[in-house]
Amino acid sequence: MKNEIVLFAVAVMLVLAGCAGAPQKEQPAPTKATTAAAPVAAAEKITLNGAGASFPYPLISRWSFEYNKIKPSVQMNYQSIGSGGGIRQITEKTVIWAGSDAPLSDEQYSKLPGILHIPETIGAVVVAYNVPNVGKGLKLSGEVLADIFLGKITKWNDQKIAAFNPGVSLPDKDIIVAHRSDGSGTTFVFTDYLSAVSDEWRTKVGRGTSVNWPVGLGGKGNEGLAGLVKQIPYSIGYVELAYATETRIPYAFIKNREGNFVEPTLASTATAAAGAVPMLPKGYESWSKVSIVNAPGKDAYPIASFTYLLVYRDQADEVKGRALVEFLWWVIHDGQKYSADLLYVPLPSEVVKLNEETIKLINYQGKSFVG
Repeated sequence: MKNEIVLFAVAVMLVLAGCAGAPQKEQPAPTKATTAAAPVAAAEKITLNGAGASFPYPLISRWSFEYNKIKPSVQMNYQSIGSGGGIRQITEKTVIWAGSDAPLSDEQYSKLPGILHIPETIGAVVVAYNVPNVGKGLKLSGEVLADIFLGKITKWNDQKIAAFNPGVSLPDKDIIVAHRSDGSGTTFVFTDYLSAVSDEWRTKVGRGTSVNWPVGLGGKGNEGLAGLVKQIPYSIGYVELAYATETRIPYAFIKNREGNFVEPTLASTATAAAGAVPMLPKGYESWSKVSIVNAPGKDAYPIASFTYLLVYRDQADEVKGRALVEFLWWVIHDGQKYSADLLYVPLPSEVVKLNEETIKLINYQGKSFVG
């Protein structure tokens, strides 16, 4: 059932028809979560353009589809162009909302007065590979991954890989590294993790939405990178869990800071986030220091991240601002029920409360849309 839902979300993503083609249904009675902002007039046709991260795109597509059933007059148009593209477009104000898996850097934040971070969900970045006759669960450590992506480990049967995987028949074949070619929040999460576990990676490459990769082939978007790994035997790359599941690419169990090899699951990803939740900043503050990679906990999956919606506190258009706030309020409440089936972690209640306070800040000419 989960794979079918993921297939549905990716299909919606490919045709960008999540909202416009959905059959209209009678609007249900409003709930507490969907009445925080005053309702949009039924006769209005409103398109809210957004762009950014591909990491949460299957979930955003599902949200757009489901929300259009409730609000047929509102279409959420979100383009999966990568976190870097989303940050660029929200900076230029060509979109009203943007998605990013990477929080804004202090420099970016300082140049965007009034920008707000709204965590929308929590997800896992998995290390996907295509090694014939080797299924899911190959065991890898952060240090080994860093050496692979640095070009220092070049063969699948290298002793450092074999040592973690006794009994697995590893071929004497070259490892083909695949990475993102576009500005990517998924890249930020993956390189943030490698920087946390490898001094050499941190000093030679570092972390960022775009880095100078020492080796490898580039693919655009989580979709493109998943396709690249799927098509090329003996390749390895990194993608969000939903994309690996949808394309049926095997993925590794990663050694965490406690020394355990952990499978990326909803539970292990939630465990990674749990310790950070009480220390999260306010939505209007800088989130540049927020990271949940290599988190403590014997069951914590080490390559996990919040992913964010970026919006401005002060809205230039009253009608669109109200429609956006109503959608965001629905996302952090009713919309969370769609997360788990698409392999994202629903927001903890503490984060929902934090987001409520952030959304209340969004206003038109000083007047909040909530209340």
